[in-house]
Amino acid sequence: MPGTIESLYRYPVKGLTPEPLDRVELETGLAFPADRLFALAKPSGAYDPDNFVPLSKREYYVLLNTDRLAGLDATFDPETRVMRVAVQGHPVLVADLGTAEGRAELVELYARVADLPDGELPVLAEQPGYNFTDNAKDSLRMMNTISLINRASIREFEARIGRELDPLRFRANVYIDGLEPWVERDWIGRQLQLGGPSGVTVRVLEETERCAATEVDPTTARRDVPVVRLLHENYGHEIMGVFAEVLSSGTLERGGTVSEPETAA
Repeated sequence: MPGTIESLYRYPVKGLTPEPLDRVELETGLAFPADRLFALAKPSGAYDPDNFVPLSKREYYVLLNTDRLAGLDATFDPETRVMRVAVQGHPVLVADLGTAEGRAELVELYARVADLPDGELPVLAEQPGYNFTDNAKDSLRMMNTISLINRASIREFEARIGRELDPLRFRANVYIDGLEPWVERDWIGRQLQLGGPSGVTVRVLEETERCAATEVDPTTARRDVPVVRLLHENYGHEIMGVFAEVLSSGTLERGGTVSEPETAA
């Protein structure tokens, strides 16, 4: 039986909260629009906007090293370049990231929330044609992938460890339901149809190895569950989800069908 697209998300700023979408237009060979478009780089780190090279996530403020990022609820309009940020449901910022003033307002807010030392401000990183995904440093091809999660795999993991987990811990673009647990581990190198005839065909490229960012509860912004260790103890791996490249342009919508691959790509 086919699965369904349970939910869709993009992450305008690497490390900040996800933005839910009802539908998204994907283009061949490209990642989610406005996904990980910005990142908050460490001011004394290796990020150099004029001589940019792909860098490890450790060069940025992300959930791996900054739990409080999960407390910033951000939405972004790619057309107006306006970002809105709320904390616990209360609006705290409306900034035009197309202006120097707006960019400064965002980094100043982050510095306060993260309690950085006086005078230490992150650098708002943006590189045309580049998405700050975890696997972007591996290759141009991997930079333009989308991430998929099988909700059944999360539920099976929850049963193993005896507690519920917010699936947003895994920060995927597409959450799929209605399939068997862990079937996605058999998809590597194969094609998948997302969204039916008007949707997109993708090729699954590799699995997603998890890091300590998954330890942070996206609601409380606190590190509470050792997800990576528990994955290893229960399965002998730290995998949850897969990366895929878009082979055909189309529309993804919540509730759309997902057909498992039938032939090797």
